[in-house]
Amino acid sequence: MPETLQNELILNEDILKSKDIFQDRERTNILRSAERVALYFLVKRIPAFITPNMLTGVGMFGSLLVLLSFILARYIHTNYMLLGVVGIWINWFGDSLDGRLAYYRNIPRKWYGFSLDIVMDWISVVLIGFGYIIYADETYELLAFTFVVLYGWAMIISLIRYKITDKFTIDSGIVGPAELKVIIAFIFLLEALLPGSIKYCVVALCVILFIIDIIDTNKLLDLGDLRDKADKASKKQAIDEI
Repeated sequence: MPETLQNELILNEDILKSKDIFQDRERTNILRSAERVALYFLVKRIPAFITPNMLTGVGMFGSLLVLLSFILARYIHTNYMLLGVVGIWINWFGDSLDGRLAYYRNIPRKWYGFSLDIVMDWISVVLIGFGYIIYADETYELLAFTFVVLYGWAMIISLIRYKITDKFTIDSGIVGPAELKVIIAFIFLLEALLPGSIKYCVVALCVILFIIDIIDTNKLLDLGDLRDKADKASKKQAIDEI
C-alpha cells in the first residue's frame, strides 16, 4: 500500500475514533475544542495496563491533594496553595480521561461510568469545600458551604435535564467543569501570591455560580414544560387513533 494512502487511512481512523470518544455527551463550553484535542492526544498515549477505573482513582487523588494543600497552607505556609494547582490538574487529567479511555478502547460501560462519574465528582466538590472550611477565617467558612450547595445545584440541573431530554451535557453555556477548574486553579495561584485574596475570589465565584444556576433552572423549567406539552399531544394522538 502506498505510504500516502496508508497515512490517509490512519488519519481517517483517528478522526473517527476522536468522534467516538466524545459520543456520550454534548459539549458547549468555550474550551471544548482545545480540551478535545488535548484529551485525544493523551488518550492514545495511556499505557495499556492503565484502566479507566485507575484514572478515576487518579482524579480522586488530585482532589485529595487539593484538600491537603488547604491543610498545609493553613498550618504551615500559604505557598502550599500551589499544591492545589497541581491537584486540580491531576483531577482534570483523571476525571476527563477515564470515560474517554473507555470509549477509545471500545469498552464503555455507559451507566456504570455515568454513575461512578457523578459520585466521584460530588465527593471531589465536598473535599474542596471541606478544605476551604479548614483554611478560611471563621467569617468566610460559610462560603465553602455555599460553593458546595451551588455546585450541587448545577449537578442536579444536569441530571434532570438528562432525564427530560435524553441528552447529557455537563456545561452551562460556555462554562463547564474545565473552565471552573481553570478558575479554581487561578484562585489558588493568586492566594499563594497574594494571601487573603481567596475570600474575595470565592465570593465572586459563588455569585457567578448562583447566576448560572438561576438561568439554567429557568431553562430547565422551560424544557420540562415543552416535554409536558409533547407528552400530552402524544397521548391525545394515541387516543384519537383508537
